[in-house]
Amino acid sequence: MTSKGYRLASTRDVPAIVALVNSVYRGDSSRLGWTTEADLLDGQRTDAAEVAELLAAPDSDFLLAEDDSGLLGCAHLKRDGERAWFGMFSIRPGRQGQGLGQAFLTEAEARARQLWSVGAMRMSVISLRRELIAYYERRGYRRTGETLPFPTDPRFGVPKVEGLQFMVLEKRF
Repeated sequence: MTSKGYRLASTRDVPAIVALVNSVYRGDSSRLGWTTEADLLDGQRTDAAEVAELLAAPDSDFLLAEDDSGLLGCAHLKRDGERAWFGMFSIRPGRQGQGLGQAFLTEAEARARQLWSVGAMRMSVISLRRELIAYYERRGYRRTGETLPFPTDPRFGVPKVEGLQFMVLEKRF
């Protein structure tokens, strides 16, 4: 299918965003793609309350990618001073590995610069996700040396392994 394009989300998109993000990162459906966290975490990745809260926050948006079949991808963008944070990056599991993620990441970076005139994009990745970190490094992201604790709230997942933490990556424009 040909992409219809990109747009910013509205509150009516919350259920579709939640379904997509959870299907990409958790459960058996996530195993269709290479971004799964199913071996690391049980439970959901997000819920409607979190997505709605992020969508309503100032300087915070979800960028969506769609084609004729519906929602292909999403990413959360949030301004943090002179930088933007990038998260909940999700490409429909059956469509991963076709170049959609790389094009969408490029669009998200451009959109953050356009919306907020930021000079860098940051993200946090589970430090055990070596292949994912390598993916972002090939796209110009660098390890900052910073780490963040994994949330203890089970609504964001229940760890199956010890020592989960986030590694912060940054790309300067």
